[in-house]
Amino acid sequence: MDSRIQFFSQKDVISKKVAPERLGVRGRQANEFAELGFPILPGFILDTEIASEINPKTIKKDINALLGKCAGMVGKTYGDAKNPMLIKVVISSNLAITTYPALHNFGLVKPTIGGFAEWVGEDFAAHEVLFLVRGMLKIEGRIKELEAKPKEQEEIASLLKRLGLMLGIGGPSNELNQKKEAIPIDKKAAEYMDEYAKYFPKGFFEDAESQILITLSEISKMLQMDDQNDRDTAILIQPMVYGNYGKSSCSGDFFSRNIITGEKKLQGEFFQDKFNEIGASGQEINKIDPAYRKELEKIAWTLEDRFKEIRHVRFIVENDKLWLIEQRMVDQKSTQADIKLLLDLAKRKIVDNAYVVKAIDPLRLNEMLHPVINSPSVKGLKSWKGGIAGAPGAAIGRVYFSTGALLEATKLAHQNGEDGRFILVVISSFAEDVKAIEVSTGVLTAEGGYSAHASVVARQYGKVSLVAPDLKIKGNKATLGDFSFSEGDYLTINVPFYGESTVYAGTAELITPDAKESGLLDFIAMTRSFIKKFHVRCNADTPRDAALALSFGAEGVGLCRTEHMFFKAERINVFREMLLSSDPKERKKALDKLQVMQREDFYGIMKVMAGKGVTIRLLDSPLHEFMPHNGDELAGYIAYAAKGKSTKPSRAEIVARIEALHEFNPMLGHRGCRIAVSYPEIYAMQVKAIFEAAYKLHAEKIDARPEIMVPIVMNASELKLIAYGKKIEGSNYVGIVDIEENLRKEQKAKELKYQIGTMIELPAAALGAGEIAKYGRFFSFGTNDLTQTTLGISRDDFTAFMPDYTLFDLIQGNPFSTLDQRVKELIGIATERGRLTRPDLVCGLCGEHGANPANIRFCMDAGLDYVSCSPYSVPIALLGVAQVEIEKGGK
Repeated sequence: MDSRIQFFSQKDVISKKVAPERLGVRGRQANEFAELGFPILPGFILDTEIASEINPKTIKKDINALLGKCAGMVGKTYGDAKNPMLIKVVISSNLAITTYPALHNFGLVKPTIGGFAEWVGEDFAAHEVLFLVRGMLKIEGRIKELEAKPKEQEEIASLLKRLGLMLGIGGPSNELNQKKEAIPIDKKAAEYMDEYAKYFPKGFFEDAESQILITLSEISKMLQMDDQNDRDTAILIQPMVYGNYGKSSCSGDFFSRNIITGEKKLQGEFFQDKFNEIGASGQEINKIDPAYRKELEKIAWTLEDRFKEIRHVRFIVENDKLWLIEQRMVDQKSTQADIKLLLDLAKRKIVDNAYVVKAIDPLRLNEMLHPVINSPSVKGLKSWKGGIAGAPGAAIGRVYFSTGALLEATKLAHQNGEDGRFILVVISSFAEDVKAIEVSTGVLTAEGGYSAHASVVARQYGKVSLVAPDLKIKGNKATLGDFSFSEGDYLTINVPFYGESTVYAGTAELITPDAKESGLLDFIAMTRSFIKKFHVRCNADTPRDAALALSFGAEGVGLCRTEHMFFKAERINVFREMLLSSDPKERKKALDKLQVMQREDFYGIMKVMAGKGVTIRLLDSPLHEFMPHNGDELAGYIAYAAKGKSTKPSRAEIVARIEALHEFNPMLGHRGCRIAVSYPEIYAMQVKAIFEAAYKLHAEKIDARPEIMVPIVMNASELKLIAYGKKIEGSNYVGIVDIEENLRKEQKAKELKYQIGTMIELPAAALGAGEIAKYGRFFSFGTNDLTQTTLGISRDDFTAFMPDYTLFDLIQGNPFSTLDQRVKELIGIATERGRLTRPDLVCGLCGEHGANPANIRFCMDAGLDYVSCSPYSVPIALLGVAQVEIEKGGK
């Protein structure tokens, strides 16, 4: 036997002495199956040292001997007139992508075609002859091209086009999923042999031995002439089997486990007495004969253990013999399925925990945290594609074009027991729309982007957000290009993390994830085992958000936005009353009401996070955001203000006070700590509520750890004033420290540990961090505003010009998703200067930048202690941290 020809089978493995490169990619794959002991079809490889210099005379004896060896294993004989074994020839390059065709059905010659037709029928036999012809014509066409014979090449190209139309395919007969509706074939197989024989070397259809030797000679000739080869290509030969060859035959394919749920159960179909699934009605794979199922399960799960991923397997049963045809990786599979597989492998010690944690891209976890659409359910639904993903997931609901309309519809739906799913559709959202986003399933806006208000709030509450610049609203009608809908219509919004977003008219079917059943909680627990000092907190404004984040592995609250608490329907008018009242007594009365509400909020959140820090940001939003923004809201407030009063409040006076709060640039205006300077009673109310809640929890033996954060400071003096107060002639500003001490004495409560710190969100604060650290024990970098104030770009408006900037490479990526280098520098400077003043200064980053794995490494390298993000982003951030820890540990 020529040493350049390698035989393999279920029991015969190619020697390790043969360099793998000599086998080509397909040859190596075939030998891998042999190494696993799978029921693979036997075969042999003319390796790279012989493939391009084949002499038919010298290899004839070896080829015949090896074909005979294959025949003994498959139960058919090459060239037999009654039961012929057919073979396929695969040109096995070492390139990952190659243009060489796969060739099938060799052995179909005039002496054998009758016997073959007896087994499969005349029509199928004719089809297979045409597939053989088509494959070989590709080889002959390539030879003519290399010989620079354009006339003959054009003739063959024309024949190939005709054959393609006749067969209705893009490739040979066993290239699944490529057949189209075929033109009826009106000749017998032998007639097609006569018709096409002139295009091949003499004797091609005369006998099986001559046919394979001619084929190998032609392929070798092509490889000699082809620059693509470079003596780097082998030739693989294997018998062919058919799922329609005899009564006890079938074909099928399956995944090694469910590609959606990850359940360890075969998923696929088999086709009784069919060559493949084209035009056939299949049966569920687990209904196949138990003996075959058991063997297929063994194959599937052995492959999973070897490749450490879900595999797709094709097989054929011919006359009661099971043969593995092909196995390959699976592209379209869920994150849940991958995680279930990895957890299974780890449990059985096939891989270690570090392998599992490193194997998943953190951003893929988005898919497991939000509902996804069941693809078949959107068939036939009118749709629009495009937009910017604000918060991933899928949402269904009736659309409403204002917060008021959506909240009213929600109320009526609850009263009448109707469907309570709604989607807010507005041009842009503001603080007063938070309550609508919270009760909705999703939000569709026209302005902004990933970091726009609607997107940030949607991620906070686990809702879906899509920004569609094409959105136009006129009255109770809206359009997205040619796609139109009316207020009250049902829409389905699909915002995948990867790929294009889609809006569908009508309702689809959703698949809702279960964190426990999906394996997510087990995966998170494994992830957390690699995390050392650096940790992940959550942004949470309600006990529900805090509890959800805690279940996902959050180590405390890094940002509690108190302004969101005031937008609840039962609170907003109380807050407005406090701001708009001209009577100090009325203002004090409103503040007392709000203090009770805030105390309940803080009590609930700190109770959930017992033993963990809870950073509470005092009021940050500009006051005008809390004011009525339309006639209906104004009328509602006036009606509220008139309750229990003998005289109705003056509309004109109220409007005048509202207008007095208007600002031209509120983002840099009267907000945050500046409100506290002008309206100290607001912060005083909040601080009292925080400590009242903390004292109550301590009395209940619950470890509450409040951290009070003062927002938008630009210098140390502001933080010093608000934290420690100040006495000047004729005035006394009471600081947080004095409020706590006075309240503790009043309530005779025990002293508790608390922290005062600030949010660094202005370049001035970052540069002055050394001074600011004298009065604050922690810094939290608010990178949304720090990015805006550093770059001078509005997060809500930058999408209008970003495409142009991207076109000319004026800015790299989205600075509201991936931290800009100059923002990073400011964070580094602030951390360094702050710790020179206070070595034990705690530093964190809050906002959705913290959920982006691309930023996490920087945060860890810069010496920060934690990142904080929305509850649904906590697992993503944890995984990002763990992967950095594993990488560092390996160095």
